[in-house]
Amino acid sequence: MARSLDGVLLAPVADQAPGQVGTRTRFTYHEKDGEIWAEYTGGDVVRGHLVGTREGDRLDFRYVQLKQDGTTSSGHCASTVVELPDGRVRLEETWEWESQQGSGTSVVEQVTAHEH
Repeated sequence: MARSLDGVLLAPVADQAPGQVGTRTRFTYHEKDGEIWAEYTGGDVVRGHLVGTREGDRLDFRYVQLKQDGTTSSGHCASTVVELPDGRVRLEETWEWESQQGSGTSVVEQVTAHEH
């Protein structure tokens, strides 16, 4: 199993659709006893939160976010935790909005200290 996500900072490797999470968004993950949660902000997202569970290298969580235009949205995501050759962590995500139409896949990777 890949290492703990506690305290890990992650960022998307590519921009999603306009008005969604993008390369300027930063996720700060926390993990304890099979629970995961994170805060995220940046780009079009003023404030976002996710909460869920980890079983092995599988994450299952729901997310809610507030965007710059004052709208909110929520959805569900399942992710696989992958350890990269350089020791960083990648999450390969499959997500679906629940508050609006849309679904897709995305990848977030650990940001090292000099990339903040």
